Amino acid sequence: MASAAEQLARNINFSTFGKAKELQARIWFTLGALIVYRLGTHIPIPGVDPVQYAKAFGSVSQGILGMWNQFSGGAVRNMAIFALNVMPYISASIIVQIMTTAIPSLERLKKEGESGRKQLNQYTRYLTVVLAVAQAFGIAVALNAVNPQSGLSMAVTPGLYFMTSTVVTLVGGTVFLMWLGEQITARGIGNGISLIIFSGIVAQLPSYVVRSLTQAREGSLSIGVVAAITALTVALVVFIVFIERSQRRLLIQYPKRQQGNRLVGGESSFLPLKVNSAGVIPPIFASSLLLLPNTVAGLSATSGDTTSWWAQALSFVQAYLGHGSPVFIVLYATLIIFFTFFYTSIVFNPEETAENLRKYGGFIPGYRPGKRTAEHLDYVLTRLTVIGSLYIAAVCVVPEILRGEFAGEYYIGGTSILIVVSVTMDTVAQIQSHLIGHQYEGMIKKSRLGGRKK
Repeated sequence: MASAAEQLARNINFSTFGKAKELQARIWFTLGALIVYRLGTHIPIPGVDPVQYAKAFGSVSQGILGMWNQFSGGAVRNMAIFALNVMPYISASIIVQIMTTAIPSLERLKKEGESGRKQLNQYTRYLTVVLAVAQAFGIAVALNAVNPQSGLSMAVTPGLYFMTSTVVTLVGGTVFLMWLGEQITARGIGNGISLIIFSGIVAQLPSYVVRSLTQAREGSLSIGVVAAITALTVALVVFIVFIERSQRRLLIQYPKRQQGNRLVGGESSFLPLKVNSAGVIPPIFASSLLLLPNTVAGLSATSGDTTSWWAQALSFVQAYLGHGSPVFIVLYATLIIFFTFFYTSIVFNPEETAENLRKYGGFIPGYRPGKRTAEHLDYVLTRLTVIGSLYIAAVCVVPEILRGEFAGEYYIGGTSILIVVSVTMDTVAQIQSHLIGHQYEGMIKKSRLGGRKK
C-alpha cells in the first residue's frame, strides 16, 4: 500500500505548482543566479591577448584545461574571470573530508552536529582561497611567459602588474562563485555548487549538437553515426537514472521499551545504501591524473623544447595517453575503480554507523550491535561498491571508446553525462519535496478551518 507521501507525489500537477509561490520564487532566484554566472564566463581577464591565447589553448585543449573548460562552460577557453570556476572549492571540500578521517580534532568537529559542520565549512572556504591563489598564480605565470618560438607573450603588457591583477581577478571570481553557490543552496533550489557545474556543461550541449549536425551535412560524419551516438547517449542516461535510484535497504529494528503502563517503540525503518556512494568524484580524479601528462606535453610543445629527453618522453606519453587510446582506456577504468573504493571508504564509515545505531537502540536483525553490525555493513557496502565502480567505469569508458573509434567526433564525456543526470535528479527531487510540503500545509490549513466551522 502506497504511503501518504507517495500518494501526494502522484497528485502533484501544474495547478499545485502554480499555488506554490515560495517554490516559484526559489526557482526564479536560481535561474537569475545561473544567468549571472553564465555572463561572467564571457567576460575576459584584462590584459590577455586573445589571438596568442587561442593558439596556446588549442595545443593543450586535450588535457586538464580541456576538462576544466567543459565543466566551466567555456570560461577557460575565453580566459574569463570565472576561469577557475568552483574547482578549487571542490578540491578543498574533498581535502577537508579526507582530513576529517585522519585528524582527530577535525573528526570531533564532524561529530558535533551543526556547529561542527559550520566550522568545517569555514575551513573549506579558507582552503578554497589558498588553492585558488596557487592555481591563479600558475595561470598568471603561464600567461606572462614569452614563447621562445614567436617571441610573444599571451599578455598584452607582461609584468608584475599583469600577474597581480590576474591572480586577484581569478581568485575573486572563484570566491564570488563559492558565495553564489551557497546563496543558491540557501535561497534557491538544489545544490548551488552542483548547479553551477551543471549549467556550464549544459550550456555547451547546443554547440555540440550543431557541430555534429554540421559535420553530418558536410559528409564528414555519417547520419548513421549521429543516430548511433544519440541512441547511445539516451541509453546511458536511462542506465544512469536506473543505477542512481537503486539502493540496498537494510532493515533496522528498534526494540520495545516500557514507559509507565505502556509498551512503546518497536518500530522498524530502513538504512538505504546507494549503489554509487562515491558520486562523480572518482572519474574527476582519474581524468585529472591521466590528463596531466597531456597538459605538460602540450605546454612543452608551445615552449619550443622538442629536442630534450624530457620533451621526447612527454611526447611519447602524450601519444599513448591520448583520448581513446587503449592504454588510456585501461588506466582510466582502473583508476575509476580504485578511487570509487577509496572515496566510498571516506564518505561512509561502517564503524561510525554501527555505533550510531547502537546509541539510539537500533539493530539489524540477526547481527549483534557493535562490531558484528559494522562487519555486516562493510560486507554489504563492499559488494555494492564493486557494482558501483563497474557502473561508473562503464559510463565513462564507453564515450572514450567512441572517441577513439570516430577520431574524436564524440564530444560528450561520460563524466559530464553523469553530472548532468545526477544533478537533474537531485533538483527534481527537491522540487517534489517542496511541492509535497506545500500540499501538507494546505491540508493542515483546511483541517483547521473545518474545525472552526464546527
